[in-house]
Parts: sequence; structure tokens; C-alpha cells
Amino acid sequence: MRKDNEPYSCGLDAAVDVVGGKWKPMILWALYAGKTLRFGELRRQIIGVSEKVLIQQLRELESDGIVHREVYREVPPKVEYSLTALGNSLNTALIPLGLWGDEHMQQVIANKAGAAEATAVAG
Repeated sequence: MRKDNEPYSCGLDAAVDVVGGKWKPMILWALYAGKTLRFGELRRQIIGVSEKVLIQQLRELESDGIVHREVYREVPPKVEYSLTALGNSLNTALIPLGLWGDEHMQQVIANKAGAAEATAVAG
């Protein structure tokens, strides 16, 4: 989420601002295809995210108009998250990126391992 009031330099700048970071694409994917999830369900689907970070990321996505948060006034309180139309269109734009990752995942892993090994040898 952009912290300043500077204009975006291009569309990619705006898109990366909205979806940037490790967890936001994972949140979008978990809410894909019209799924509505409660906070606990969402957290279980996104392995490794802390409660604090998930809350922060959801708030940013909500303020960007990507995620809708529905609060049900009952005991215990119930909160559900879903994608807005804008969020669905963003998810659609991310599908080719996910396909690229599936296709090249092993190569990316090998490259990272090679770079780590080279750094260890040089250090």
C-alpha cells in the first residue's frame, strides 16, 4: 500500500502497490472463485502467515477496494471476507503469473539454491 501521495508512474506501479508483498497474492488466491471465508479459515489456508500480518494485509486490501469484509453482529462475532468485483478482476490478471510460476518453479528453486551456494563459497 502506497504511503505517500505521489502519482503512479504506470499501471504496473499501481498494480504492484495493491498486490505487493508475500501474502496479498496468497489471500487473493484463497478467496478465488467467489469463495467467502471466515478469518480462521483464511488463516488456515495461508500457511506461515501470522495473525497480525494477515489482519494488516486484509485491512490494506479492504481499503484498496479489493476485499469486502462483512461483520455479523452476533455472539461470538462473525467476520467473513470475499473479493469485490475489483478483486476478482485483479485475481484474473494474476492467473498467468501463477501459471508462469507453476511452469518454472523447479528452475527458480534451482537458481536460488545455486545463488545461495555461490554466496556461501565466496563468503
